[in-house]
Amino acid sequence: MDLSADFLWEKLQRELEVEHVEVEVEDKTLNCWASSFRVLVVSPKFEGKPLLQRHRLVNSCLAEELPHIHAFEQKTLTLEQCSREWQK
Repeated sequence: MDLSADFLWEKLQRELEVEHVEVEVEDKTLNCWASSFRVLVVSPKFEGKPLLQRHRLVNSCLAEELPHIHAFEQKTLTLEQCSREWQK
């Protein structure tokens, strides 16, 4: 299974119609099966949804990949929240 940052970026981009995606990868071991990913996802699909529902959307999008990922951290923002953060 391809668990590259590019693969995850493309899948999130395609399935969640995101405005912005950042995927960071941190390999903590020499074992290619133990990667850590940190993602920032900004999507209009998050509008009006609480944080838990947003995370569930991302988790369902990556349902096949998550069992093969050692650690996964996500930050999910609406367009408005993202604009406010970038203005800081």
